[in-house]
Amino acid sequence: MSEHLPEGYSDRLYNEDLGPLRERQDWNWYNIFAFWMSDVHSVGGYIFAGSLFALGLSSWQVLVSLLVGIWLVNGLCNAVARPSQQAGVPYPVACRMSFGVWGANIPAIIRGLIAVAWYGIQTFLASSALTIVLLRFFPGLESLGQAHFLGLSHLGWLGFMTMWVLQALVFWHGMEAIKRFIDWAGPAVYVVMFLLAGWIVWKAGPDNISLNLGEVKYSGWESLGMMITAVALVVSYFSGPMLNFGDFSRYGKTMGEVKKGNFWGLPVNFLAFSLVTVITVSGTIPVFGHMITDPIETVSKIDNTLAAVLGAFTFVTATIGINIVANFVSPAFDFSNVAPKHISFRTGGFIAAVGSVFITPWNLFNSPDVIHYTLDMLAAFIGPLFGILLVDFYVVRKCQIDVDALYSERPGNTYWYDNGVNRRAVYALLPAVLVGVVITLSGVKGLADFNWFIGCALGAVFYRIAMKPVTLPNVAEATAG
Repeated sequence: MSEHLPEGYSDRLYNEDLGPLRERQDWNWYNIFAFWMSDVHSVGGYIFAGSLFALGLSSWQVLVSLLVGIWLVNGLCNAVARPSQQAGVPYPVACRMSFGVWGANIPAIIRGLIAVAWYGIQTFLASSALTIVLLRFFPGLESLGQAHFLGLSHLGWLGFMTMWVLQALVFWHGMEAIKRFIDWAGPAVYVVMFLLAGWIVWKAGPDNISLNLGEVKYSGWESLGMMITAVALVVSYFSGPMLNFGDFSRYGKTMGEVKKGNFWGLPVNFLAFSLVTVITVSGTIPVFGHMITDPIETVSKIDNTLAAVLGAFTFVTATIGINIVANFVSPAFDFSNVAPKHISFRTGGFIAAVGSVFITPWNLFNSPDVIHYTLDMLAAFIGPLFGILLVDFYVVRKCQIDVDALYSERPGNTYWYDNGVNRRAVYALLPAVLVGVVITLSGVKGLADFNWFIGCALGAVFYRIAMKPVTLPNVAEATAG
């Protein structure tokens, strides 16, 4: 890549994948909208949306909480999108502003490792849907479900590795192929979701559909507290892709296009998806005799083979979509950022993919306690990073970016600091993360649900205090917002 190295750039900080896009920002609002559809329309998204309506609140209270939470996500995504769209750089490069050109590897590796774990879990979820399709057409494969290796049946391994290869094929062709995939994957899932909901309503009868999936347990101040918890859960659910949303907003033509895509992809799309989900889950009670919150189990019970296969294939497609946008692209940029000269975007993605096999994600997912602690720990790390990034860009730097300095290791440049690491950012991050970890391990009831908010606030405050004595150069904005 050295022959393409711009003047003044270091090959230890730059490759063509990490470099500023400049004239190649061509995503419009629909591409961003499709990104969020791919992120929301998954097995995990289906289960999460259904769980909100089973919190013990009335349906209108859940809808209000959902809307407040998703509007918060929408605003936060707009905020974190701007620096990457303005400079045309991915998340780990944007982190160089606050953490220094070498220090940025800290937030990059944190986000990358989180993505590896979730990449494996989402691949496992998709493979569960794929095995339904395989057994419908090849019932003889059921014998492979008897023998196990590392906690997964041979049939499970067949499904998992098939999904692993399918996702790798999409990723191998780069961001343009990923854009084309998510542009049709999200809408395709909606078509099948509406058909499934229509079939459920027809079988159950409209009178048997309810937006309450459980007994209403809370009233008065208790219900208000639970509504606030529901808002926090919505924000926490999106915290991962929200942190590295710059990996995608960098491709946006303008911030106006990004904001429009976020509006349709978050408040509008998430509300519609949640309503379709709760209607479908509610209908499973009269149709199948008990509530089914897993869409894979729902489609597996449909007595029409074609419909069951179509439904399972749709959720396979949906999970490939969320896995690529949330858990493949992120570590691809993050790991490439560690050694740009040797690790390309494509190589970084495959490091993550291989790592996702070795963590045996089915063992993680099959333990509810592990999932619970994983989500809370994730929020403990992501919240402080988010707070530091926003305060640095909007408060400390007044939205100014010296793009060329992001790729320079020359001492004295804008983002060099001490040996390329802004220790003040690290000192702000550590105690903020520690508080979240202590909250998670202490088991204080309900408090861990707010880990992201607590960590974000602490990271922001600690960083602002740490940077108060620092005099920064007044750089001109490198690109128009």
